Amino acid sequence: MNAPVSIRLNDDVRQTLEAEAKARGLGLATLLREIASAAARDVRRARIKAESAAVGRFVAADPEARAFLDRLGHPPVEGL
Repeated sequence: MNAPVSIRLNDDVRQTLEAEAKARGLGLATLLREIASAAARDVRRARIKAESAAVGRFVAADPEARAFLDRLGHPPVEGL
């Protein structure tokens, strides 16, 4: 669901963004949506990387966690 957002821009910022939008053949609102979407994507990726790093640090520090992941990565081949 899309929801409108209202922001205030100072004249200099608005003129800069309007010029960029015009150069790209876009309206100001479209450019702002693209910028916001890219920023949100970057924030999500950074959060995922940070959470993955935290899991990696935990696994590296905990022998039981390391052993568990080793079993997942190398299941026993008995009976094959």
